[in-house]
Amino acid sequence: MFDWDEYDRWMDQAKYTLSSIRADIDYGSYSWACFKAHQAVEYALKAFLRGAGKSAFGHDLRELFNEIKEYCQAEENIEEYVLLLSKYYIPPRYPDAFPGGAPYKFYTLQEAKEAFSKASKIIDWVSKCVERLRKTSERTCNSTERGY
Repeated sequence: MFDWDEYDRWMDQAKYTLSSIRADIDYGSYSWACFKAHQAVEYALKAFLRGAGKSAFGHDLRELFNEIKEYCQAEENIEEYVLLLSKYYIPPRYPDAFPGGAPYKFYTLQEAKEAFSKASKIIDWVSKCVERLRKTSERTCNSTERGY
């Protein structure tokens, strides 16, 4: 049984975090935009897993993604996008991540826009997968109610 309320709670946060990236880009906070892209995807992947009753701990997008692959066939490039965004978890947040200066000096507008785009695609992929599950679940419930 899929916990739709738990899924919706986490997915709402994923979409909210994703939408907030635009303000970071407009302000020039490209490192935070990249980190938040990671965070939004983490919430979306955890939304699926928690909805499915699976444990969803940690911040490794690749590991979370691999747990979902048994339920959802990955669309082209999704795994590549997950790997790209995985690199934005630690460096944007730690002043000593780069020996040559503060992290915010190492991120560009292009990287922030790419991170936003890739995060959007991953979140859409999770949403589509869950929608297919929801439709399958509804058909199964309707068939059971009819005695099929």
